[in-house]
Amino acid sequence: MKLRELAHGRTGDKGNTLNVSVICFDEAHYAYLREVLTPERVKAHFGDVIKGDVLRYELPLLGAFNFVLGQALGGGVTRSLALDAHGKSMSSALLDLELNS
Repeated sequence: MKLRELAHGRTGDKGNTLNVSVICFDEAHYAYLREVLTPERVKAHFGDVIKGDVLRYELPLLGAFNFVLGQALGGGVTRSLALDAHGKSMSSALLDLELNS
C-alpha cells in the first residue's frame, strides 16, 4: 500500500530546507503512520537527495506530521539548477512511499 492511500501532502521551502507535511485522510490511521513513517524511513526514501537531517514534528490533533528536511534543495531556490528548485513535487514523491515494505 502506498502512503497516498492514507494521506495527502503539502510542501514548502525556506532556503535549502524543505518542509513536507503528511496529513491523514482518517485520524484512525495516525497511530499507524506514527509507527512506520519515521525520519529515517523518509530520509531513506529520498536517498541522496536529502543531504542533511530529517526531523519529524507530530501534530496529533490535526492527524498530521511535518517533516523538516535539511540540505534538500541543492543550495536553495536561488542557487539550485534543479528543475523543481522549490521542491513542490517532493510531497508527491513522499506519498509514493510503499508502506508494506
